[in-house]
Amino acid sequence: MEFSRELRDQVVAGDITVSFRLWQRPKVRVGGRYPVGPAQIEVDSIDLMPFGHITAADVRRSGESDRESLRRRAAHAGPIADDTLLYRIEFHLT
Repeated sequence: MEFSRELRDQVVAGDITVSFRLWQRPKVRVGGRYPVGPAQIEVDSIDLMPFGHITAADVRRSGESDRESLRRRAAHAGPIADDTLLYRIEFHLT
């Protein structure tokens, strides 16, 4: 799984444990292990959900300051409305 350069250190530190992706289909699998810089993460769960249902807690767990920052980061793959479905990927460091 790829992370923006400015988020990688937080992922490696274990501060970011959720990511939201605008994918056509999942590109990771539950139980899969993926390198992130010098560390490795393991995917715990993958859920499909509308952007408007993302909680404030998940916004913080994704390393963003607010929902609109998260929308802008995820929108590099296309526009995101409140009903746009995103993959919520929860993971931990291994």
